[in-house]
Amino acid sequence: MFNRNQFLRNSLQESADTKLKIEQKCTEDILKAADMIKEAYRKGRKVLLCGNGGSAADSQHIATELMVRLSHHIERPALPAIALTTDSSNLTAGGNDIGFENIFARNVEGLGSEGDILIAISTSGNSVNVIKAVDMAKKKGMKSIGLLGGSGGKLKSLVDNAIVVPSENVQRIQEGHITIAHIICEIVENELFG
Repeated sequence: MFNRNQFLRNSLQESADTKLKIEQKCTEDILKAADMIKEAYRKGRKVLLCGNGGSAADSQHIATELMVRLSHHIERPALPAIALTTDSSNLTAGGNDIGFENIFARNVEGLGSEGDILIAISTSGNSVNVIKAVDMAKKKGMKSIGLLGGSGGKLKSLVDNAIVVPSENVQRIQEGHITIAHIICEIVENELFG
């Protein structure tokens, strides 16, 4: 019989354990990502983000933290960030006309510039449309950061900096991604404007 109290405790413990593993295994990659983004902003560049499903929502969340602000105690200008997941006309026309696997690459082609950063989010690391976006970013002279999970999938070796949440559980990976993103945003804010 399902015991929801035990389930709740187990879920919270697994989430906490995953975050401790992130600290142990991902610190260097997280700090590198913050430095990559900070340097891009210092050079007047921008950040593009993409992912599917929950990762699409994370793309929007992270872009908003950069554009508006995360820390309310820091007054700062907007940091240019675009979630490639938000324009329904663009996404549906792209899916219909050039195939769903090409929707993010097309937007990277149109919006990305040399020196920009692409944050590619995929819990499996194997999302074809995200892989194609990373390939296009390389062609445009952009750097890429992967927020990944599990083994890191195909994206682990394709991105310039892979942050792989050490879990096979999609929920824990997604929780790790947004925690990591908040940390990166706070580091960028503090080091640029604190």
